[in-house]
Amino acid sequence: MTVPSGYVVWPDPGYPQHQPPKRPAFWISDDPAPCALWSRLRAEHHASGLWPVMLEDTTQPWSTGQIAPEPVDEIDNYDAAAFMAEVWAEWEEPAADIAPFGRYSPGLAPPGERREDPDALAGRCVEVLSGRPLGLVPVARGADALTAMGWQGARHHNPWTAPLSAVVRSWEDRFGARVIGIGFNTLELSVAAPPTTFRHALHVAAEHWTFCPEIILQGPGTLEGHAEQICGSTIWSFWWE
Repeated sequence: MTVPSGYVVWPDPGYPQHQPPKRPAFWISDDPAPCALWSRLRAEHHASGLWPVMLEDTTQPWSTGQIAPEPVDEIDNYDAAAFMAEVWAEWEEPAADIAPFGRYSPGLAPPGERREDPDALAGRCVEVLSGRPLGLVPVARGADALTAMGWQGARHHNPWTAPLSAVVRSWEDRFGARVIGIGFNTLELSVAAPPTTFRHALHVAAEHWTFCPEIILQGPGTLEGHAEQICGSTIWSFWWE
């Protein structure tokens, strides 16, 4: 496997467990990488064990080693439906319109119907992230990259990253999602089986609301408005404050 020049990123040795890290968290290219390289490396993931991600080319915590990976095994301790229910229960007065759902979480939405191969779609969707450096993360699946990298983009929403990876794993299984881009506080997923009816999209919007409230609060302000935006969409973009 041939890759451009780059460097490995080590975790902060003093955080979170005050123990010297045993291995680098991930590798990042020195310069922006072509999206075609991302596709080739994703196709080789089954053999290499390295998941490719396009990384924002701005000042990032990883540029100074300020990252705090969590054990990937921790992801197995979380359930996407339980995470959703817990977050939902914490909102006594939601800041956005969550109609038609009320006090109780509606639970996970049913799976979408795949219209094409998730990996082939990811290779096309990643084109919107052209001009970014490439990261390679030693994980078995893309959802785990958030935890293995020590990404803290949603820290103000949830202090731990492992439960967020559990949710993304569930989206991989139900909607053919693939992690294609990660930034300081952003996440981009390709989605091969998005909801295609408003009713289904509304249920998925409720999941998005618990995963990343900002896309509702700083977007349409309502679950119904967000549902209209994601209905049939093959890219889900998230950002946190």
